[in-house]
Amino acid sequence: MALRALVTRKALTGGLGLGSQTIRAMQTFSHSLPDLPYDYGALEPVISAEIMKLHHQKHHQTYVTNFNKALEQLIDVMDKGDAPTIVRLQSAIKFNGGGHINHSIFWKNLAPVREGGGDPPKGSLGLAIDTHFGSLESLIVKMNAEGAALQGSGWVWLGLDREFNRLLVETTENQDPLVTKGANLVPLLGIDVWEHAYYLQYKNVKPDYLKSIWHVMNWKYASEVYETECP
Repeated sequence: MALRALVTRKALTGGLGLGSQTIRAMQTFSHSLPDLPYDYGALEPVISAEIMKLHHQKHHQTYVTNFNKALEQLIDVMDKGDAPTIVRLQSAIKFNGGGHINHSIFWKNLAPVREGGGDPPKGSLGLAIDTHFGSLESLIVKMNAEGAALQGSGWVWLGLDREFNRLLVETTENQDPLVTKGANLVPLLGIDVWEHAYYLQYKNVKPDYLKSIWHVMNWKYASEVYETECP
């Protein structure tokens, strides 16, 4: 089941409309850390093996662990009708669930150069990028600028607005998924601009990280999502 189907927009934006049956169904899946589709060192020299291992095994695993824990606690307090704790847990579910969703997409957005990482998009997505942004180069400049300007921690996204059938660039703060900016938005590419994604290698020079990551961007995955959502 697609990750975005597991967490409704209402839950992620802090709404309290989840029934206990919905929460129990979500918790039954017992979310787990996905395997990477490549070795930790496969994205070098763009992203070091050390960063990838820490990012995946420590940071992403923490989001998964805390997401499952928050869901278990929410079931218990909903049965008890403990309204203050229900409200408090909403933020934990949004943050940790969002972290799990975002990182699960992020790993798929990357690919080793020998497996096509960095190859430009082709087909319908390539044409859509030219239509909406003028060129791939213009899109990259825009996403890099948005990511560099983002204060604090967050993500920069290339998304598809299914309602208007158009591409857009958006940023989200902290671990907010793209869906928090609109129920019709589907993430095609997401770049993690939290410091843990680059600091060990790029120090405080975030623009260098943003410039380099395009060399391992998996446009094939983005194209597959686009063609599924916009046949």
